[in-house]
Amino acid sequence: MKKVSVIISHEYKTRVTSKWFIISTLLGPLAMVLLVSIPVIAALFMGDGAEAKVAVLDRSGLQLASKIVNSDTSKFEFANNASEQQLAEAVKSEGLQAYVVIPEDILVRGSIRMYSRGGSGFTFEETVQSAIEPYVIKARLEANGADLAVIDLIEKGVKIESLKLTDKGIEKDGSAVSAAIGYAAGFAIYILIFLYGTMVMRGVIEEKANRIVEVLASSAKPFEIMMGKVVGIGLVGLTQVVAWLILGSVVSVVLGMFIGGGGTVNALQQAQQMQSMGGMQMDQGQMMLGNFAIPAISPFAIILFIFYFLAGFFIYATLFAAVGSAVDQEADANQLMLPITLPIIVTIMFIGNVVSAPNSTLSVVLSLIPVFTPILMTVRVAATDVPLWQIGTSIVLVVGTFYLAIWVASRVYRIGILSYGKKPTFKEIFKWIRTSS
Repeated sequence: MKKVSVIISHEYKTRVTSKWFIISTLLGPLAMVLLVSIPVIAALFMGDGAEAKVAVLDRSGLQLASKIVNSDTSKFEFANNASEQQLAEAVKSEGLQAYVVIPEDILVRGSIRMYSRGGSGFTFEETVQSAIEPYVIKARLEANGADLAVIDLIEKGVKIESLKLTDKGIEKDGSAVSAAIGYAAGFAIYILIFLYGTMVMRGVIEEKANRIVEVLASSAKPFEIMMGKVVGIGLVGLTQVVAWLILGSVVSVVLGMFIGGGGTVNALQQAQQMQSMGGMQMDQGQMMLGNFAIPAISPFAIILFIFYFLAGFFIYATLFAAVGSAVDQEADANQLMLPITLPIIVTIMFIGNVVSAPNSTLSVVLSLIPVFTPILMTVRVAATDVPLWQIGTSIVLVVGTFYLAIWVASRVYRIGILSYGKKPTFKEIFKWIRTSS
């Protein structure tokens, strides 16, 4: 253990003090925020492809234009008795994005013409249609003698407020946000396993190519070298994950101060609001971010996230180390990596199904398969309340799989680390595994 600890210490200190580690640790949360924010920002600024407005020319005599324009003055404007020729010239000169003509027989024909320079996109047409359609429908109902009070009741619609029953009481359901958090957490583990797993493999290949491993092998056993490298780099990954969790929490709080009406909703205010609706109580760790309920992330969930990350890393990193020991250069490792990387890639293919239905039979079964567990169980823990027996079963299975991975990797490593020249075939590697000494 003393020799292993020396190797662990060397691997950890060398990588933690590197510029790459410091920069990626500091910029990691910012990159995640940008990754999440870019689609939102793009949607906000995409608009309809132009800054000009849409003029409404109303020939129906039903005063539909005033209702449409008043509904969104940032997008619509009155035609101001302009002729169609004048409006067409304004569109051509980009003074208007488009103009629409509401015909006299709109209640019968139900067709409105829109004139533009083209290229505004399908979303723009949908926006114009959805803005005009409710007023035309209401005018039809009024024309056919429908009671205005009934029309107003129909327009109100129904809003569902989703609440979740827990042992602590009733809290606002943040299923959509929880699913997003689960997806992000699972994808983060996927990236980290690949990142640090391949780091282990490259480190082994470099030491083998530079003959450093021969010096190490004179003082330590191949198994000790492998475990020291895997554990050392694993601790580097754990350090970075913990740093990201802390920095990510800070970033989330700062974002909450600027999103959703100027700040987060106080947990006490939430509890009072829920109590006024019938004695319901909110989870004290829950907050609102805009219109979304941000579910409280329990310490138990964070511990499980760290455990599954470490479990996934150690399972795959030991196998990556075995691959690195079997080849002389990284280009030769691609073929041997396929059986290791394939389960990780397949896991990502199922992550969408698990996010959509975390308690389905398929999700439960897949999350209990050890090679899938680190990612899929993390997704389920974040997205729903996973029964303790399933969590316990998954822990036992991944620990057992880790010992199996160590056994396989150590047998490949002890022979491959001192083998040079020819790239081994799968048949030869299986022979190394079966060799007892």
